[in-house]
Amino acid sequence: MDLKITTLAGKDAGKVTLSEAIFGLDPREDILQRVVRWQLAKKQQGTHQAKGRADIARTGAKMYKQKGTGRARHSSARAPQFRGGGKAHGPVARSHEHDLPKKVRQLGLKHALSAKAKSSSIIVIDELKLADAKTKALVASLTSLGLTNALVIGGAELDQGFKRAAANIPNIDVLPIQGINVYDILRRGTLVLSKAAVEALEERFK
Repeated sequence: MDLKITTLAGKDAGKVTLSEAIFGLDPREDILQRVVRWQLAKKQQGTHQAKGRADIARTGAKMYKQKGTGRARHSSARAPQFRGGGKAHGPVARSHEHDLPKKVRQLGLKHALSAKAKSSSIIVIDELKLADAKTKALVASLTSLGLTNALVIGGAELDQGFKRAAANIPNIDVLPIQGINVYDILRRGTLVLSKAAVEALEERFK
């Protein structure tokens, strides 16, 4: 699969051949769903906690005598049915993380890249460098390329000027190649890869 390389200024910078084994697969939604679910579960803090009846500071004495009142039989006021009592089956602090095989995670990344390639939503840029590290200048460059909602993936080392300039632009995320992931690829409209990122991906899945 051949793709045109452009510069940030929108000029032609040659062509690159993308590997069919990485960018040419038929995307499977079930694999993408599994990987995204795994990622989001891993991100959850799991610090939600409700007080059960054992956590409530209240007397444990019987509310009233067992017989003769005509009322229902009750014991502790800490029971869930009473105002101020503990919550029944409430959330407890725990980890939501679950296992996903490494091969499925790798396959998920390939399918996410292939999904973007299939919808013509990949742009390859020669270098992610700015002579003038200003947000205004970067916004102008991205607008000229038609990028308003994009994930930008650079090489192993990001240009600090580019990274700072992109920090305040809404709907534009910038990551080094080590941070590429399925969720961020799918949540943005366009995937922007640097030439170094393409080479790193092909080296990674060789």
